[in-house]
Amino acid sequence: MRKLTSSELRKLWLDFFASKQHAIIPSASLIPENDPTVLFTTAGMHPLVPYLLGQPHPSGNRLANVQKCVRTGDIDEVGDSSHCTFFEMLGNWSLGDYFKKEMIPWSFEFLTSEKYLGIDINRIAVSVFEGDKDAPKDTESAEIWEKLGIPKDRIFYLGKKHNWWGPAGLTGPCGPDTEMFIDFGRSCSKNCSPACDCGNYLEIWNDVFMQYNKTAEGNFEPLKQQNVDTGMGLERTLCILQGVKSVYETDLFVPIISAVEKVTNKKYGEVESEIRSFRIIADHIRTSVFMIGDPRGIVPSNVDQGYVLRRLLRRAIRFIKQLVGEALLGIPHSPILEIVKAVISVYEKAYPELKQNENQIIKTIGDEEQKFEKALSAGLKEFDKLCSYLQGDTISGKASFRLYDTFGFPLEMTVELASERGLKVNEEDFALRMQEHQQKSQLGAEKKFAGGLADNSEMTTNLHTATHLMHSALKKVLKDDNVNQKGSNITAERLRFDFSFGRPVTKDELALIEEEVNNAIKADVAIECSEMTADEAIKKGAIGLFGDKYDQKVKVYKMGDFSLEICGGPHATRTGALGVFKIKKEESSSAGVRRIKAVLI
Repeated sequence: MRKLTSSELRKLWLDFFASKQHAIIPSASLIPENDPTVLFTTAGMHPLVPYLLGQPHPSGNRLANVQKCVRTGDIDEVGDSSHCTFFEMLGNWSLGDYFKKEMIPWSFEFLTSEKYLGIDINRIAVSVFEGDKDAPKDTESAEIWEKLGIPKDRIFYLGKKHNWWGPAGLTGPCGPDTEMFIDFGRSCSKNCSPACDCGNYLEIWNDVFMQYNKTAEGNFEPLKQQNVDTGMGLERTLCILQGVKSVYETDLFVPIISAVEKVTNKKYGEVESEIRSFRIIADHIRTSVFMIGDPRGIVPSNVDQGYVLRRLLRRAIRFIKQLVGEALLGIPHSPILEIVKAVISVYEKAYPELKQNENQIIKTIGDEEQKFEKALSAGLKEFDKLCSYLQGDTISGKASFRLYDTFGFPLEMTVELASERGLKVNEEDFALRMQEHQQKSQLGAEKKFAGGLADNSEMTTNLHTATHLMHSALKKVLKDDNVNQKGSNITAERLRFDFSFGRPVTKDELALIEEEVNNAIKADVAIECSEMTADEAIKKGAIGLFGDKYDQKVKVYKMGDFSLEICGGPHATRTGALGVFKIKKEESSSAGVRRIKAVLI
């Protein structure tokens, strides 16, 4: 097995698929451009959904990249050996080109060849789909693996729970997959398999064979094109190649953990109970740096992506304070910025936008740290007030949860402060309230961000098309070339569009913007799509998020003289199909960013 650094593994992956005639595409933004169903890009396939559904990709039908991803659904698991909120996914795709007989041998070659990862074939196990009423048993994949030298006793047939991918939402592309595992040779029983939780099998790669589209009625219909979508987690693979027990001991994290050691004056691993705190700090600050440094940079707020960022930053600050100990409620300097610089140093070559946006990252995190300090101070006053009215010697779960939810006090802080006063905390009641809160949050997230695939309905498509017209109208009416999209969320009911602007838009201006959009709709012009390089699009005056990395070729949508914009999402064929555009609300989204909500009627 080869011992590779993170930089070497990224390069090896891209070189391998380039040799298989794949176009190397850049990582998309962490904020999905045309997907209202998710807050973040959680997999390499998310930016490619329109192409998986049949649209031609400007770079062809064989693609590969290293994609930045964020997943926060299991944030409470961060701190174990493998969970991270930010991660990099090595991926490759076939858009209606090759399928199982090409992909599986390539996976085997990359895993076992001494030229690539050089993993001993005797350490590899695989699983395939066992079949059910929706799709047949995947004997084809099993036979390919067996021909490559994987013995039958290390080929496992598993059900949908383990060997079926997608759709992440209610509808969309999906299909059986074959997964590859490292076998550590410590099976818990003769029935041990990759479905077992004993830890003997660690997944390293997943090849998804997208053959079906799940309909709203729950039926699985054959896709008009068969796709391949694969994913290999960079951090987890490095853990195996570098022979360490945790992703936090790979070359990606060692400098960041060292920075945490420096600012807390503690040694990682010296105290068993503090290991998790080190890892949470390193993970959360790393993710925060990527969120703020993204070309569509996020700022802390109380909603959507900004809320997640705020939660991560404040959680990291709390754990720093806990490690520092005696300075629990007030560190005289800002140690978090030392860790921020370590993160940027690790990643600046792979993601130069972090270095380019370093000042903004530092300012944003510094400002949020100051706000949190004020919240903690307010919470301490609330704690004092609570104690003065307390009946008995126990702080209720309701009161301790309010301190957590409103002022950011972790339970441990409340317990510690209570102990100093000879008081107790009803931790069982707090746990019940926390569980209830998490369940409500999860249900809300499932309703609002249910899965990973965009809604390609006619109404959502029309509303997305309308955002192009509104974007151009904003620039024209507000007479400010710095008015640029900062994010959007589009459902079948309404569009929500965030844009950079330093003041509220007046009622008269909103009326003119509506008029501009509706004039474009009344003109009923054809919506034309052409492919060109990003430089050519810019020269033609196309609107685009030019901080983004673009493929060699991009799609540019033209709507008469009204709009010219780079985009990869679904569009109507004529502006006249949209209906009547009506702005329902204009408000502040965050500092320097305004938000418009609008509908088509």
